[in-house]
Amino acid sequence: MTLLILAVALVVILIGAEVFTNALEHLGERLKISEGVTGSIFAAVGTALPETMVPVVAILSTVGSQQLREEVGVGAILGAPLMLSTLSLFLMAVFAAHKRGWTDALHPERGGLKRDLRWFLLAFTLSTLAIFVPHEWPTIRGVIGIVLVLIYFVYILQTVRASARLVADGHGTEADEPLFLVRLLKVFGLREGMVVVLLQLALGLAMIIGGAHGFVHGIESLSEILGISALVLSLLIIPVATELPEKVNSILWIRRRKDTLAFGNITGAMVFQGTLLPALGILLTPWEFRREVFAGLVLTIAASSYLLLMLRRGTLRPYHLVGNGGCYLAYLVTVLV
Repeated sequence: MTLLILAVALVVILIGAEVFTNALEHLGERLKISEGVTGSIFAAVGTALPETMVPVVAILSTVGSQQLREEVGVGAILGAPLMLSTLSLFLMAVFAAHKRGWTDALHPERGGLKRDLRWFLLAFTLSTLAIFVPHEWPTIRGVIGIVLVLIYFVYILQTVRASARLVADGHGTEADEPLFLVRLLKVFGLREGMVVVLLQLALGLAMIIGGAHGFVHGIESLSEILGISALVLSLLIIPVATELPEKVNSILWIRRRKDTLAFGNITGAMVFQGTLLPALGILLTPWEFRREVFAGLVLTIAASSYLLLMLRRGTLRPYHLVGNGGCYLAYLVTVLV
């Protein structure tokens, strides 16, 4: 029964991701914004926002012991950037290689990708340093939390500011296919418009969220059988169950050679979840040194730095992202062996 739930949930997620990406391309085209803004802000925040509620609810709820809530919260906060910077990028490379070959050149908009990675590394380095700040120094911890929030808003301003120039240079968002709802309901005389685009966007997101919730329930059943601790469960299983299925958008885009949208969907979510959520963790949880926590922070920074280094060296290719997958494997070894 558990496997059936997982299978059905995955199908719903895949269909929802197709509907969502199609509507998002039309939205970006209508607003005349760059693929960088569409991928790094709209797609990234739109798909990451539901998962953001997991640590928020865990930390602020009154269900279960305080220690359990804090472990789930910290694990979910750190697990998402870890998975995005390692496993998500690796899986995207696998699907790109299947369609295009391991040595095929990837062509994301380099300026936007560098911007995402630099802001993320700045924020996550601050988050790492914060675990060494004693709780007796609440002012310093508070300042770090506020700085993380400010980093995200400055990042948004820079990304939006670059949009007009990128559109002029040919990096505007373009929809390859007609809007699905219009094709489906054409017999009723439905015509494409902003309301229809937003309706399909909401429908796709609702399907993704619903499928992700079903996926979570299936994973929870498996985790009870495996007997994994709350912190490790949150670091490993919650992000895979809630975040990874929604990054199917990147797989769809990379196979269509929309590399800027594909990378931006992941790295934009990294910035979103690497600034606002660690700020919450620093302010409302112990956020202290533990082997699992420190290993996750360090390997996330290592994977992101590696991608930035490969980008600076020249053309990105799918086989370069095998290194990101290696970082995720290293984390599994660290916490499970």
